[in-house]
Amino acid sequence: MNNSEIKAQISAVILDLDGTLLNTEVAVKDLLKNFLEKYGKVVDMEKEDKRFAIALKEAAVDIVKDYDLPLSPSQFVEEITPMYKERWPLAKPLPGANRLIMYLYKHHLPFGLASNTISKNIEAKISYPGWREYFSVIVGSDQVKAGKPAPYIFEEAAKRMGVDASCCLVIEDSLVGVEAAKAAKMKVLAVPSFQSTAYCDADLVLNSLLEFQPELWGLQPFDDWVNNAVPVESICFEGLYRNEFLFEPADDKNALPTQVLGIYFGWAKSDDDEIFKVVTGIGLRCYSSLAKRKIQLCVIDGKVDHIYDQHMKIVLVGYIRGLNTKGNKSRDIEILEEDKSIAEASLDLPEFAHHSSLAFF
Repeated sequence: MNNSEIKAQISAVILDLDGTLLNTEVAVKDLLKNFLEKYGKVVDMEKEDKRFAIALKEAAVDIVKDYDLPLSPSQFVEEITPMYKERWPLAKPLPGANRLIMYLYKHHLPFGLASNTISKNIEAKISYPGWREYFSVIVGSDQVKAGKPAPYIFEEAAKRMGVDASCCLVIEDSLVGVEAAKAAKMKVLAVPSFQSTAYCDADLVLNSLLEFQPELWGLQPFDDWVNNAVPVESICFEGLYRNEFLFEPADDKNALPTQVLGIYFGWAKSDDDEIFKVVTGIGLRCYSSLAKRKIQLCVIDGKVDHIYDQHMKIVLVGYIRGLNTKGNKSRDIEILEEDKSIAEASLDLPEFAHHSSLAFF
């Protein structure tokens, strides 16, 4: 379904947590791999991708069986949970998450959190970004008879908010979450953690929460645009600069989450300590079932002809727009002259300029 086909009046929003609001995917990266190595086992990423977003207690049964672990499912959960807890403080809000939460709160729209995580772990995770006070309701998988893809979590959240399911919009990143929302007869907007064509059951699919348009759902539009751009929490990453493109290290612990796609702007710092204003186009090239990130870096306040095969640090502080993917399945990128003009003017404004001295540089 495209934007022009959506005609819905929403009176409540239900949000998923991991992969939708918090970047827990990067924070807990390789954790299961490291756990299995202790038992001489090798992780099967194809199987783990299929288990993505399944409640840990439910997934434990299959994990113990598939890897022939000398543990019961409950022992597995007991051993691995402390390892997850150590990583949770490292999980950062995804681009647009704080913006969306504050928008819903400001407009007094009931909104809840519905996660396949158990309740006490939800509370722990949302304590780090300080979100607890904003949610109308919080429902974990331990509070219903079955987690996603069953609809019970979403049904319970709607019941507690006193809102009919047909008036709820669910925002999810996983296939099991989309399936659960549709089973609950709710509208669902998908912001995938993994690029896949299987999200076709969602009413709308976005690359990022920054692409969310409340007016499509009968709500007031965002009012935080500054000079045709949106200030964002700093997005920091690095890579090898070559021929106007940036190549991320394969083992980068600060890798960008999948949802960072679109046209952004900020600063770049070279190995020679030169700092430039830049516009960055972040897209995906799809090869068969694989998706590889493509990052174009356009310097707008100087020349970089002398820079080749240099390590660059990037800090993005503003968002201009999403990718133009109409008829383009590769989610390719094209930086326009208008994007450059917006970025150059915006980076002189106080809403963006204060980020230039970030400690990341």
